[in-house]
Amino acid sequence: MEFGICLASRPSDVDYVVEAEQLGFTHCWAADSQMIWSDVYATLALIADRTTTMRIGTGVAVAATRPAPVTAAAHATINEIAPGRVFCGIGTGNTAMRIMGHKPMPLAEFDDYLATLHPLMAGKEADLTFRGRTAPVKHLMPNNGFVRFDEPMPIYVSAFGPKALGVAARRGDGLITSVPPNPAAIEMLRTRLEAAGADVGRTVKRDEFPVATLTTMLVLEDGESLDSERVRRQTGAFAIASVHYLYEQVAQFGRRPPAHLADFWDDYVALVEQWPPDRRHQRIHEGHNCWVIPEEEPFITPELIDATCLVGTREQLIDRIEALDEAGLDQLVLLPPLAEKEAVIRSVAEHVLPALADGDQRHRQARTDKPERLPPPHALTS
Repeated sequence: MEFGICLASRPSDVDYVVEAEQLGFTHCWAADSQMIWSDVYATLALIADRTTTMRIGTGVAVAATRPAPVTAAAHATINEIAPGRVFCGIGTGNTAMRIMGHKPMPLAEFDDYLATLHPLMAGKEADLTFRGRTAPVKHLMPNNGFVRFDEPMPIYVSAFGPKALGVAARRGDGLITSVPPNPAAIEMLRTRLEAAGADVGRTVKRDEFPVATLTTMLVLEDGESLDSERVRRQTGAFAIASVHYLYEQVAQFGRRPPAHLADFWDDYVALVEQWPPDRRHQRIHEGHNCWVIPEEEPFITPELIDATCLVGTREQLIDRIEALDEAGLDQLVLLPPLAEKEAVIRSVAEHVLPALADGDQRHRQARTDKPERLPPPHALTS
């Protein structure tokens, strides 16, 4: 299992990324939502210059806001600064487009976009359809220090539902998603990926197609519960961001909200829909993955935290992570709130990473002496 961090792109947080690298985190995924955070590529350039071993990339780039050659050239520029360490996470713009009052890129258009992007990311020629005209395009000066293509930049496709997983299986080198962090969800995801690959004539093997999922993690103190003030403070922003996403899914597609939202769903909807429809997109994602606005604090329930975050004692977390690994997950990507992010990654690095790295023989022996006790699985959210 690899461990990454996701950064709400902000130039002043480069020191945080440097610390994460020093603590043993292997990847930094810099988020790309133009109207809530800083420009992702300006932030990645600073990170590329300050780090030495960490893999860095977009988490995720928004296809709908840039033509494929622009996305390819931007990544290849970062690859010139940090050769061989760059990857491209890319999606339709579930957050970025909705924040601007528009829907994400349709999946058929996204599929075509990725078909154009893939060769461009390798420095090859591709046909670009733009404003009703199709023409061949390639970078004309790739060997003059502007960009670098000779070090591969894998493409992680952001996908959740079955149709999107089909696009990922057809066009991606890996998958970045955000499913409930439990083995049942990961096994289902792998099954769906394999089926989607079979439908497009591709065998999706685990060792050739890594899967990463976005969540956050907290190591409980002795006697601490899911409704403690610290747990709410360190997990609430991620947990409530999942509610923002689910509201959009329900509003657009009429999907039923999952069971862990049942206790407060009607109240949450009433709160959001106080805003007029033509302005509501400016309210839904306020504080998104960075903090919890005061009126949303009552919705941070233990059930919501348990369904979206990895929270437990050191031993429970190690059990769960090993089970996730066995189920087919390759990377956990942690997105803590802005004010608590250093505390979160330091705790994980102190209590969890060493045990997973060295095998922690006493812990493993203890596992063989008692039945496994994992939290109950939760249904996939999309």
